[in-house]
Amino acid sequence: MWYRLYTLVRKELAALLRNPQSRGLLIVPVLLQLALFPFAATLEVRNSHLAVFNQDGGAASIELVERLAATRAFPYIEMARSDAELARLIDRQEVLLAIRIPRDFSRRLAAGRGVSLQAIIDGRRSNSAQIAYGYAGEVVRDFTRERYAGTVPATLVTRHLYNPNLDYRWFVLPSLVAIITTIGCLMVTALSLAREKEEGTFEQLLVTPLTPAFIMAGKAVPGVLVALVQGGIIALAAVWVYRVPFTGPVWLLLASMIAYGLSLIGFGLLISALSSNQQQAFLGSFAFMSPAVILSGYMAPVENMPPVLRALSAIDPLRHFIVIVKGIFLKGYGAGDVWPHAWPLLAIAAVTLGCAYLLFLRRSGSL
Repeated sequence: MWYRLYTLVRKELAALLRNPQSRGLLIVPVLLQLALFPFAATLEVRNSHLAVFNQDGGAASIELVERLAATRAFPYIEMARSDAELARLIDRQEVLLAIRIPRDFSRRLAAGRGVSLQAIIDGRRSNSAQIAYGYAGEVVRDFTRERYAGTVPATLVTRHLYNPNLDYRWFVLPSLVAIITTIGCLMVTALSLAREKEEGTFEQLLVTPLTPAFIMAGKAVPGVLVALVQGGIIALAAVWVYRVPFTGPVWLLLASMIAYGLSLIGFGLLISALSSNQQQAFLGSFAFMSPAVILSGYMAPVENMPPVLRALSAIDPLRHFIVIVKGIFLKGYGAGDVWPHAWPLLAIAAVTLGCAYLLFLRRSGSL
């Protein structure tokens, strides 16, 4: 029986790798997204335009403008000469943020008195503008702290744990291990049974000596292998190419990837059993992927979602695996740290595989 299962797995792998186009579809998208995501999918604000209306013109205000221009976020400074010009720069989206320096800025600083600046944010690009405002606020705080060094009783020094330099690639690449693995594993599994139905070989498969359980296992193993290969490529590139630290055990990452692959296979086989052809399976996979990514916490924190969506995200395997892979990469997770997020993956796999098996029995006439 095990030899028959091995033969079915070989047949599935041969169908996946039978021509250069199929092999390319498994590897090329991984390489492309590995090259694009770390640079494109970022919340960092760099090379933005900042408008400054300096009504003061004193030494202190000029030094502040120079400090703003020295940051990576604002290499382009637009000097406005009036409120109308400042409004025009914002209205035409030529700048992301505008700062107005009052007339008495230098004089009040020299006298040791407090002074306020006005920041105007383009609300049409609220996320980027808020981040840019944070960068500008940090520059202003550093500047005023140096000016009032003798009167400030204490200062708050921020140190970022696990990502000291706030390198956004340290956040993107571990998450990319989960996202790309999801696409490859889910698509391979969802299209497997649908391909058999479309090509008219599903009935031939049912009359083989293999039981329905072994047929499903033969369809599942290639998906797990694809997940391991694609996830391994991204993990190696993250460590050796992008220099993302890897602080946890390798075996734990591989074991977690297998558990995650099983949970995805359950959804994939469920989609495949419900589909009559590959087009339906592809659309079903896409319908699963979009909400899975949104509910995973990659784009927005799960804690910020409404209670209904937070409860729904609990059955999203991507949510649990992203926590695991980030923890293994950056936090030095051990088995005890991973288990609270690993057992939901195994529970999801058990439920979805069970449902897919029952549906497979019904569609094959065995139930």
